Amino acid sequence: MSVEILFLVLLFIVAFLYASVGHGGASGYLALMALFSMSPAVMRPTALLLNLFVSLSAFILFYRSGHFKWKIFLPFALASIPCSFLGGMIEMDAAIYKKLLGILLLIPVGRMLMSTNGDEQTKNIPDVKLSLLIGAIIGFLSGLIGIGGGIILSPVLLLLSWTTQKQTAAISALFIFVNSVSGLAGQFSQGIELQPDMFAYVGVAFAGGSAGAWMGSAKLDHRALKYLLSIVLTVASLKLLLT
Repeated sequence: MSVEILFLVLLFIVAFLYASVGHGGASGYLALMALFSMSPAVMRPTALLLNLFVSLSAFILFYRSGHFKWKIFLPFALASIPCSFLGGMIEMDAAIYKKLLGILLLIPVGRMLMSTNGDEQTKNIPDVKLSLLIGAIIGFLSGLIGIGGGIILSPVLLLLSWTTQKQTAAISALFIFVNSVSGLAGQFSQGIELQPDMFAYVGVAFAGGSAGAWMGSAKLDHRALKYLLSIVLTVASLKLLLT
């Protein structure tokens, strides 16, 4: 199997796994591209572009299942969108980018290993001011690194007991989409160009994401999948931090 085909197969799997829990998968795509030694100049726009299609398909399916909450989503999005654009305009040093990405990749690992399979009831009423602050911070990091921000927003929502597991997946999916659009726009404003291979990546990621979102919006046991994905992210994080 050639390196290119292996990458596409793994890309399909990553998109499937992330979409099944309502995520666009940018952290997984970045981890995969890091393992294949792609440059940050290619990694950032590619991850956000893939995010657009996978997160949108995930949102539609979770929304149709009745899990989305506009009142919780809007404050986060209103603050994150302009900050994501600003983050996308900043061009980072490659070495610093890899170290920061390596640290951020450990967040979804903790999220997946610590989460439960139950769909707990919400305990607290969301605070608008706190939502705006959190949204602004996550948005800036999203544009800066090339992620949608769902890997950070999801554990925050669950820790604050503002949403259930399914509601978190639905809100994160649309949050990832709008941040990816904004962050990509910020990068385009600095003159980046999409590589020809990206369109093939989009097709494969969309197929995997659509299948994963369909499975995730129904009943799917994610335990084994989460452990497998956690191992991949950990290996990629160590590669970025130690090389």
